[in-house]
Amino acid sequence: MRHSPGFLKLVDDAKTRVKEADFRDIKRRLDSREKLTLVDVREDNEWARGHLPGAVHLGKGIIERDIEQAIPDKDAPLVLYCGGGFRSALVADNLQKMGYTNVISMDGGWRGWTTAGYPIERPGEDSAEELPMEKGEAAR
Repeated sequence: MRHSPGFLKLVDDAKTRVKEADFRDIKRRLDSREKLTLVDVREDNEWARGHLPGAVHLGKGIIERDIEQAIPDKDAPLVLYCGGGFRSALVADNLQKMGYTNVISMDGGWRGWTTAGYPIERPGEDSAEELPMEKGEAAR
């Protein structure tokens, strides 16, 4: 998707204030059983097509309104993700302004995760499914 210059300027500004971690790093941390709360900030229709295992859904349109009820611990380690890492950076910036102290935006987002063949869940399924890696793509 081609993003508008104004949107990219907002994202670049937010990224000067937020911590980012690559999707491969987040996968390693989850595999080592580090306690992280995955927060999917994508739209409802994106969530319905699949999400990271164990993630909670608080879309970008409502997260600032609902986060304090859903995750009241402002020191909890939160990993926010979206399609590629832009919307999650904007949300991370706002959550930090609200007093959340341990917020990470996952660079690469859903696209990076799924392209690498990492497990996903779909609503109504009992367990995570492994995605086949795209031709020529190796998990890093």
